[in-house]
Parts: sequence; C-alpha cells; structure tokens
Amino acid sequence: MRLKGRTAVITGGSRGLGRAIAQRYLDEGANVVCAARSPHELHTMIAQFPDQAEFQPVDVTDPDSVAGVMRYTADRFGGLDIVVANAGVNHDGKIDRIDPAAWRAMVDTNLNGVFYSVQAAARQMLAQGSGAIVTVSSCMSSRVAIGAAGYSATKAAVEQFTRTAAIELGRKGIRVNCLAPGILEEGMGREVATNPKLWAAYQSRISLGRAGRLDEAADAAVYLVADGSSYVNGHVLEVNGGLLWA
Repeated sequence: MRLKGRTAVITGGSRGLGRAIAQRYLDEGANVVCAARSPHELHTMIAQFPDQAEFQPVDVTDPDSVAGVMRYTADRFGGLDIVVANAGVNHDGKIDRIDPAAWRAMVDTNLNGVFYSVQAAARQMLAQGSGAIVTVSSCMSSRVAIGAAGYSATKAAVEQFTRTAAIELGRKGIRVNCLAPGILEEGMGREVATNPKLWAAYQSRISLGRAGRLDEAADAAVYLVADGSSYVNGHVLEVNGGLLWA
C-alpha cells in the first residue's frame, strides 16, 4: 500500500499501459482517475474499486479539457498527488510519405498533450507544495528506426521537456520523471511482439530475450511516484529488458 491515501490522474488510462498503471496504483491504495477519450476496458476495474476508481473523459490536445480533469480530481478527492501523462499515438511513415495530418496528430497528442498535462498538474500541485509527475516516453526516443520519425521525435522531446520541468518544479516540492518502456506484449509493442517476422528481427536485440509485460512497466511507474524514489528527479527510467539497437 505504498500509495495509500494519494490521488492520481492517468491520461490514456483506459487501456494498454495506462490501464495497467491504474490497476497497480489502485492495488497500492491510491484513488485513480483514468482520463481518456473513451472508457474502453475500465468497467471491471471500476467495479472492483468503486470508491477509488473513476473514468473522466478528456482530450489531451485541448488544454481546457486537461485542466478541467485536474480540477475535478482535486475537488473530488481533496487533492492531486500524482499525474501520469501517458496518452500517446503512433503513425508510421517514411519522411517523404507521411501524411502531415498524421505528423500533427503525434505532435498534438504525444508532445502538446504531455505539456498540457504537466502544466495543469503543476498548477494544482503548487498550491499544496508537493506532487509527483510521470511522463511516458519510449525506447524509440533514443534509437533510430525507419518510418518512426514522428513518434521518435515527439518522444525525444518529451524526455528533454521532462528534465526541464524537473528543474523548474523540484525546488517547489514537485518531482518530474519519465518512464521509457521498450517492446511490451500489449499496447503499441503488440504489433512487434506478435508478428513473427518483426519479432525475429527484434528479439535478439533484447538481452532478456523476451517482450516485457505491462505489469513490469507499471511497477516502474509505482516506483517513480512512491516514497522510495523521493530523491529521484528529472530521470528517464528505461524498462526495456536491456534493449540493444544496431
């Protein structure tokens, strides 16, 4: 129960990694608001934790929508202790072919959405003088792959934004760190992990020889906001099984 009595907002919290983080936070005693466009797979979890778990609709590309969820959560539970800026999208495409609309969608969600989430969280947390924020990046932020320019660029930007936010907010009692997952069995990594041809190419680059589980990445997200990481700020925590990239 490392998070007992704390309140968290998780964007993109209705499926994939976001939902897994929500589940782990609930197991650790937190109140959790899963903010997303749709509730997707949340019904069972909310039924399991009716007094701790809620869904709230949000559009992370709209700063007013994001700020509204943060205010609602603080009013509903009496404070805002944790925010995980997890919402993200991916559109593959080589630079000479990718649709500009797809590029804008990645920038709007992956980068602007993180900024809006961190800004709105900080404004709530500054009043109470404490808080922990986790942004979500990717192994693709620091490794080159054909067709991944938009996704990689936005995730690299998230990591540098995180470091700056950590410097600005740390002295005010708010820690900001980044979680950078590798290839996971579910979510965006599922396409790689379940495609025999792709998996044959990538498996040898993972020193543990397997894809990660959602709960393994979610455990790292617990660490980054719990008391055990109280002296960790501005860090990018890679959870990728020891991923090498040629």
